[in-house]
Amino acid sequence: MRRRRVLLFLAGRAVITSALAATAFSGGYRLNLTPSEPLGLWRIEELQRPVAIGDLVFLCPPTTAVFAEAWRRGYLRRGLCAGGFAPLIKTVAALAGQRVEITDHVLIDGRPVPASSVLGRDGEGRVLVPDPGGVVPPHHLFLHSSFASSYDSRYFGSVPDSGLLGLARPVFTFEP
Repeated sequence: MRRRRVLLFLAGRAVITSALAATAFSGGYRLNLTPSEPLGLWRIEELQRPVAIGDLVFLCPPTTAVFAEAWRRGYLRRGLCAGGFAPLIKTVAALAGQRVEITDHVLIDGRPVPASSVLGRDGEGRVLVPDPGGVVPPHHLFLHSSFASSYDSRYFGSVPDSGLLGLARPVFTFEP
């Protein structure tokens, strides 16, 4: 009898926890478990205006060979975006029509981007090939993170703005 009560209690807790998680997810709440931005609970806020430089956004990466390789290398997490990827949290560094130059760091319209060193190898010693840069195409965004080891547009180039989910707002976060 006691064992049955324990099982019912645990099952009830599991149902309640699942319902809370589903409600939070549908309300735009997401956990960030990558060091590109502070770890913790974030919320996707609907964008009520055109995206702007400096906006911290959630964006689903496109399903391309570059992102499939990034997932194989462990740069991306599994999630509910197309291709099975989790959304990225990055800062918009350049918009369509802006010129991006990538050397040992990033320049946008001739101005250096702070904390934009380009690495030749990842933490496992594997070669990282930087994006060649160029003019950001229409309906694309160039994304950046100041975290030195971030996998961002320095390596994968600009991404379609059709993957934009909204602004990224920290709810309960912390720096490791």
